[in-house]
Amino acid sequence: MLKTAMDDVQFLAVLVHRGHLTRAEAEILLPTLKSGGDLDQLLETNLRWAPDAIAKLRRTKGGEVPEIPGYEVLGALGSGGTADVFRARDKKTGDTIALKVLKPVATTSDVTRTAFIAEARLLEKLEHKGLVKGYGVAKSGTTYFGRLECIEGRTLLEVLDDGKAFGETVALRIVLEAAEVLAYLASQGVVHRDVKPGNLMLTDSGHVKLIDLGFAASPEAQVKAKEGTTVGTVAYVSPEQARGAAAADLRSDIYSLGVTLFHLVVGRLPFASTNDSEVLRMQVMQSLSSAELKSRGFSPHLHYFIEKMMAKDLEHRYQDWPELIDDVKAQIEGREKLDFQGGADAKKAQAPRRRKF
Repeated sequence: MLKTAMDDVQFLAVLVHRGHLTRAEAEILLPTLKSGGDLDQLLETNLRWAPDAIAKLRRTKGGEVPEIPGYEVLGALGSGGTADVFRARDKKTGDTIALKVLKPVATTSDVTRTAFIAEARLLEKLEHKGLVKGYGVAKSGTTYFGRLECIEGRTLLEVLDDGKAFGETVALRIVLEAAEVLAYLASQGVVHRDVKPGNLMLTDSGHVKLIDLGFAASPEAQVKAKEGTTVGTVAYVSPEQARGAAAADLRSDIYSLGVTLFHLVVGRLPFASTNDSEVLRMQVMQSLSSAELKSRGFSPHLHYFIEKMMAKDLEHRYQDWPELIDDVKAQIEGREKLDFQGGADAKKAQAPRRRKF
């Protein structure tokens, strides 16, 4: 079927959106295109693109659907700032895996490309039931992609975006599983630095999987951040990250998991603004609203966990993962005993160890 002028204009817009062309380059081509010029010919003549490369971009909707030898792409699973994730079938083994494909515009950044490769190699080395398994990283032409375990489920953020908050016991179980995998990372010398609902998947079997290590720091592959640089997602970063501290330790991850716990049970963030700078200021300066937590009928234990995980002062926060895991486990076990046995003694026995703030 012959292309129409509108087809070419739409395709030009796709090329800009996907990072194959800059807006300035597109604006140079647009007048000729609107007057009847052929986009493919313009790309060949003006930008010296190869005809087979143009044909591939048309087949793949500008790279929206990747063509990677040896794999059949079955559909999209998700999209982030620098990469898209697809369900795919390995033609050799028949296995279904996930392909994490670096976006074209991101491949032009040495820092982003290096971080993408480092994340894939880190995931390949690590092994934990609560962490998505990585099978390595490769390159096909100009396309960089990582091979990952394909997980069926939804991120916690997707569930929250549907307007659903989690009950206290379910939220504590989620946080416990997340804390266990983060404790494993800490044992391997890795700080995650971007703990949030969007990076935690609730699988169809009801378990939690950490699916992204994009900002993780390890002894072998650590991007040295300059002092004054904030690493992570603004709404979940710890006060020390918000201040621009170059190094974050496991207590920063504990803070971010505390923000995640608040978000799970309340259904919204503790500090929110349309201005990122204002959110960072709140993370450093503004106290958590205890009255709001109490008014919602949460147990004193949940209130305690959130306050201690989100303590502004590092020394008042949980100091390690085993300390947090033990407290949360005790509370979950206590709630289960109350469900089956009842009585005030069981409730009293499971109160978390109180510590001064």
